[in-house]
Amino acid sequence: AMNLAKWRSQQEVMVALPRRLAVIMHRIWSDGTQFR
Repeated sequence: AMNLAKWRSQQEVMVALPRRLAVIMHRIWSDGTQFR
């Protein structure tokens, strides 16, 4: 059970991280091209 819980939390992190990154990127893009 512990192994499964650990794998599940790892999976959630792997999914949540790119999602958060995508939100940040979208926020920058919708803001305009200020970083150029």
